[in-house]
Amino acid sequence: MHRRAQRHSTGRGKPFRRKPKQLSTAPTLYENRGSGQGLAMVGGPHRQGRSPGTGPGAGPGMTDEPAEVLTLGELDASGPAGNAEVRRRAREIAARLSVPRPRHRRLPRRGVGRLRTLPYQDGAEELDLDRTVEVLAEDPLARSTDLVMRDRIRDRRKVVLVVDISGSMRGERIRTAAAAVGAVAGELGHDDLAVVAFWSEAAVLSALGEPVSPARLVDLLLRIPSEGLTNVGFALEVAARQLRDVPADEGRVLLLSDCVHNAGPDPRTAASRLPRLDVLADISGEHDLLTARDLAHAGRGLALPIRGHRDVAAAISRAFGA
Repeated sequence: MHRRAQRHSTGRGKPFRRKPKQLSTAPTLYENRGSGQGLAMVGGPHRQGRSPGTGPGAGPGMTDEPAEVLTLGELDASGPAGNAEVRRRAREIAARLSVPRPRHRRLPRRGVGRLRTLPYQDGAEELDLDRTVEVLAEDPLARSTDLVMRDRIRDRRKVVLVVDISGSMRGERIRTAAAAVGAVAGELGHDDLAVVAFWSEAAVLSALGEPVSPARLVDLLLRIPSEGLTNVGFALEVAARQLRDVPADEGRVLLLSDCVHNAGPDPRTAASRLPRLDVLADISGEHDLLTARDLAHAGRGLALPIRGHRDVAAAISRAFGA
């Protein structure tokens, strides 16, 4: 390995806060398969970058290989009262969130997107006859621009929320992260949302296209032990897989982490391959804000420092409003 690579330096010539551990084996990816018993490890094909379900006789989201299970712990280390506090924080964040709806975008392909009534547009899919008749009844000399059309538009975002649950995020930080997940899942209920939790490895708690239950996501996140190193690069690679078939102008990733990257290769490479990456950098304890800024820069997004759950709503609102 070249000496230059051994420095593990950021784009500004500064080293990471901690020298990342070079992993001797590929990190494991887990998926939530709804069994309630744990998170099942995804087999070889997915770890090689191919979709699960490619093996003979494999069902949706499955492989034909034996699966290991990451056993989940109790709901919350501090008991029911602690879980209730996380839910209260999630409601508080949600009440302060102000995420604008994405702009309507006409689609070049027929048969996809939602059919909406719009003012006259050349090339629209069909004429809304009933509405047009109403217009003509009021003004028989109406112009062609007064015709009412129906066309298919796409106004849904594809968002991957990537949450750090490594050892440095335990305690208050993981409660803030869980509350943020619950609030975002509720706020983006009309969008497609995936949630990825990570440490030295990663777990897809909810994939794009799956029904999202904010309460279940919060419960699941709180049951995963907060331990291990912080492998930001692998988590961003998993996020990229979720967005693999999504047009670049529709997908985005939101990372919540202290950004103390200390395992695996330089995550800026993975960040640069994402359509957009915004970083909520938890600076309430040990953190690396420089790396957070480098990641956001590589991902053409914003680095937004947060010190606790009260900062989350403003940071997310700013990210989606930019």
